[in-house]
Amino acid sequence: MPGLGTAINVATIIAGTGVGLLVGGRIPERARTTVLQSVGLVVLVVGVSQALRSDNIVFPLVSVVIGALVGEAVGIEDRLESLGDRIRRRVERPPDTAPNEAPEENTFVEGFVAASLLFCVGPLAVLGSIADGLEGDIGLLAVKAALDGLVSIVFAATLGWGVAFSALPVLVYQGALTLLAGSADSVLSERMVLEGTATGGIMVLGISMRLLDLKQVRVGSLLPALVIAPVLVALFAR
Repeated sequence: MPGLGTAINVATIIAGTGVGLLVGGRIPERARTTVLQSVGLVVLVVGVSQALRSDNIVFPLVSVVIGALVGEAVGIEDRLESLGDRIRRRVERPPDTAPNEAPEENTFVEGFVAASLLFCVGPLAVLGSIADGLEGDIGLLAVKAALDGLVSIVFAATLGWGVAFSALPVLVYQGALTLLAGSADSVLSERMVLEGTATGGIMVLGISMRLLDLKQVRVGSLLPALVIAPVLVALFAR
């Protein structure tokens, strides 16, 4: 059944968040910080490995630059943060004391944005959704679901319950790709997917910098690059 892979993925994110919230309070703050940094290092390695798959780094470079300009003009990062804040205000209970509100706001939004970007950027999301839509093959999305579930545990233990709501962008993004799989498969060549993956790898590097608290890279504003990269390949690749 098309869409089953995405449904499993959404379920593992929510379940992983629940587990993370249960165990997070029992883990000392220093240990939670170290665990999050460990995930950041792994994400860094994943980003580098994906970026190095490019046959011509000019395609990812130009895609990221143009994508950043478009993303900032549209305000994608700000809109993501605003969405996270609106979700938080709609679902949370009124705080007992106002002074304790600010740190929870920050971790909720950061957890939502960081998890949403990490779970949606990458080849497994694209290729898995297309395979699910075309052949009903959920193998790739099953692997992604397992990975996302594990990461959700760590994220939720350190960044809180905002991670669970990253399941919403995953549902919309992968669900749309699954529905559009037929046309996407006929348009996307192997080279387009390759350079798109490399471009996604650069964005994953930006996520790792956020997790490692090195730099708050506005990765959300780079999202248009994932569309621009295949277009550039179609226009200029030989």
